[in-house]
Amino acid sequence: MKKHQQINYIEMPSQDLEKTKAFFHSAFGWTFQDYGPDYCDFHQEGIDGGFYRIDMAMSQEAGSALVVLYSENLEASEKAVIKAGGDISKPCFDFPGGRRFHFREPCGNEFAIWSES
Repeated sequence: MKKHQQINYIEMPSQDLEKTKAFFHSAFGWTFQDYGPDYCDFHQEGIDGGFYRIDMAMSQEAGSALVVLYSENLEASEKAVIKAGGDISKPCFDFPGGRRFHFREPCGNEFAIWSES
């Protein structure tokens, strides 16, 4: 639901839209709508957003925001990430309120997934 002056949409880079779409579909079941060869979007995945083609990737080390997904089963999500071709960049660790791990999708973008303790 759109709310005045709240985050409504997020756009992220992708070096290869087909690889990015295949990864997120395989790992999490996301679906995409293409808008030409250089942009696709997704809906109803917690927040709507899209990927645009560019020869860059987002990572915390480079100062990018970290997009964090929620999981009811962190171990199953980790297996899905690996099976879909993602790399675990930070193994699972505890933090106040839960546990999480970081991963990179096949084009190098860093994400995290968290779960309650």
